[in-house]
Amino acid sequence: MPTNTYEGMFLLDSAKAATAWEDTVKHVHDILTKHHSEIVASRQWDERRLAYPITGHKKGTYLLTYFRTDGANLKEIVADCHLSDIILRELVLKVHPKLADHLVNQAMTSTPNVDAEEGGGGEEEVEERPRRRRRED
Repeated sequence: MPTNTYEGMFLLDSAKAATAWEDTVKHVHDILTKHHSEIVASRQWDERRLAYPITGHKKGTYLLTYFRTDGANLKEIVADCHLSDIILRELVLKVHPKLADHLVNQAMTSTPNVDAEEGGGGEEEVEERPRRRRRED
């Protein structure tokens, strides 16, 4: 069976993740392994305030996971994620084979994005152009 590498971004219930992080991660990993997936890398990505409430939740914790499986298993994985009360949303993307090793290494070595919490959200200084004077007739 041909297997592909996938990147899964799982938005988790922050309240449940904060009280029992290991159990929450195990729940997501159990869904993946139940459908014959090999987990390559997994880590907490970030905890953020949501742009809009999702089933009453205003905050969410993101779990970034790389896994290998056959493409036919994705439908069942997504269906199980929809049935879970811990997983609020999921996004699964196929990773190009040439990028898989690089992305997995980068995911395991980089730290979560803390700039957004500190207000340094990547804003750049913009040089202000001089204003033109209005010509009066």
